[in-house]
Amino acid sequence: MKVLVTDPISEEGIKILKAEPDVQVDVETKLTKEQLIEKIKDYDALIIRSETQVTKDVIEAGKNLKIIGRAGVGIDNVDVPAATDKGIIVANAPEGNMIAACEHTIAMMFSMSRNIPQANISLKSGKWERSKFMGVEVLGKTLGVVGMGRIGGEVTKRVRGMGMEVLAYDPFTTPERAQAIGAKLTTLDEIYEKADFITVHTPLIPSTKHMISTPQFEKMKDGVRIINCARGGIIDEAALLEAIKSGKVAGAALDVFEKEPPVGNPLLELNQVIVTPHLGASTQEAQVNVAITIAEQVLNAFKGLPVTTALNIPIMKPEMLEKIKPFLPLAEDLGKFIAQITDGQIKEITVGYSGEIAQREVSLITIAALKGLLDVKMGELVNYVNAKSISKDRGINVVESKFGDVGDYTNLITVTVKTDMMERKVSGTIFGNKDARIVEIEGYRIDAIPEGYMIVTRHKDRPGVIGNVGTVLGQNNINIAGMVVGRETVRGEAIMILSVDDAVPQSVLNEMIEKAGLYDARYVYI
Repeated sequence: MKVLVTDPISEEGIKILKAEPDVQVDVETKLTKEQLIEKIKDYDALIIRSETQVTKDVIEAGKNLKIIGRAGVGIDNVDVPAATDKGIIVANAPEGNMIAACEHTIAMMFSMSRNIPQANISLKSGKWERSKFMGVEVLGKTLGVVGMGRIGGEVTKRVRGMGMEVLAYDPFTTPERAQAIGAKLTTLDEIYEKADFITVHTPLIPSTKHMISTPQFEKMKDGVRIINCARGGIIDEAALLEAIKSGKVAGAALDVFEKEPPVGNPLLELNQVIVTPHLGASTQEAQVNVAITIAEQVLNAFKGLPVTTALNIPIMKPEMLEKIKPFLPLAEDLGKFIAQITDGQIKEITVGYSGEIAQREVSLITIAALKGLLDVKMGELVNYVNAKSISKDRGINVVESKFGDVGDYTNLITVTVKTDMMERKVSGTIFGNKDARIVEIEGYRIDAIPEGYMIVTRHKDRPGVIGNVGTVLGQNNINIAGMVVGRETVRGEAIMILSVDDAVPQSVLNEMIEKAGLYDARYVYI
């Protein structure tokens, strides 16, 4: 087996690979795209970090390529769908830097609360300004943790030992799990109203982009302190700037930014803001851990062992995969779609199969639907290997069912989600081999392509509704690309899906609801 390493990784990972007698390891960094395309054809595995761009062209050139390993978490620099189409495993090392990110979050919280960076600069410049850098203690204070995944959970465990109370929000965490860690599971609004410090630990996905903006700052305590060591863009930086200037926010500790490096960012000019250049994972131990993890995953792939951090399809018999392959993206899209039209804490997901597909081995399709559902809230942490274990940890029951009769369709996949607030159901099928469609929502017949920017509405079928919706979108410079409506009776309740050319802010949805008299309007992105 030949392994090409194109970004610097810890020598510990290289040693693991070289210890295998049948493995040849070549380390060649700083390759141009053209050089990589020329070289990759001779290799079975490619190991990268964040610098190497593994585009479709690179993947097409990798005639012998079987696995791409990312020594780290993010995989923005890998064309995962192109790799999946070629049967190439893409794996990362999601837990290797977990403790590093946790400890950096706590370090930033203490540095902000005691003004350590500012005092350090002042003293080194020859000043002695003790009274200027009066700090605050964390003992007895309330920390709001937005995102109770692995990092959020580790932060919670540590701050509880420091005498802090923890309020946590995570739509996929049960109250029992949060309590076991030491947090009270609650709503975002309660966190905003009661927390003295707020730290975010969510992925950056459409539903979390600018999730903390002006309306959220207005709900917070005066003098709240904000920490972001997760992803730039979760916090609206323009709104944060104004909140600090107004005195609503006493301080902010930022390791990540909407644009990196943050050249010219006005937040850097404020004394109340402390910053680091995306150092959350930058510890010696973390870099060793991710290198070891990805080396082990690459070796597992060639030994026929489970690749436990695979981000796409795990190894299975080619003939089985070929029969179900067209249904994997459909199921994943149905999961993503239903997650974005459903409120509340998810208790159960049922994936039902009807028609010819019910005669197949569908367990991987069920995982695809579950992955799509979890992706919306958890992003890159979810893969085909860990989706079921994550759902179990979060108390989500996964049910698989098969039926014979499929009515008008050769195959039908139905995803039903139950939460503590509602139940939602959506069905889809494949026409031909690739033409995926959503054909039913909540019992309403529909015909929609599950891709791109969409608006899903519930309304009473009456004259003027569609016109008013179109007017609101036009006034906000959002172009309509297509529209389908499903209804059971004339002038009864109806569901409409609009395909649009741009992302739709919540403010526009609220305006549509008000001016068109809609029951509900949701923005969905697939």
